[in-house]
Amino acid sequence: MIVVERIAPDGTAHRIHIRGHELVADMSAPDGHDEGPDPHDLYDSALGACKAMTMLWYAQRNGIPVEGIHVGVARDASRERQGVYRLTTRIAVSGPLTDEQHAKLIAVAAKCPVHKLMDEVRTEIETIAVPRVGEPERP
Repeated sequence: MIVVERIAPDGTAHRIHIRGHELVADMSAPDGHDEGPDPHDLYDSALGACKAMTMLWYAQRNGIPVEGIHVGVARDASRERQGVYRLTTRIAVSGPLTDEQHAKLIAVAAKCPVHKLMDEVRTEIETIAVPRVGEPERP
């Protein structure tokens, strides 16, 4: 389970607990203090990280000599309210690769699980309110 908690009562930053890891997220200025990436940044970075790790995983299992992987993710949220959230990824892979190996890694990047999740899967979200501290549970 991932847990998100507000850090300070006078701030906008939140601490995110994921297994044994902690991240800080915040709202960008002027609404927040920009003490960490905002939720859109985290969403976008999940795509970049997944593409990079998927390429590395594939390269390691297939003996492809990858030395470096760089994935940039650019967001166009100008039509988000109309239902279109556009992410563009730019991938640079270094190492003594053949053209065929390079092309295969780029193709594999498009099949990473987060890319598929964002592009092909319908996500259903349920929001449940828990009782406030000191308030009895209601039936």
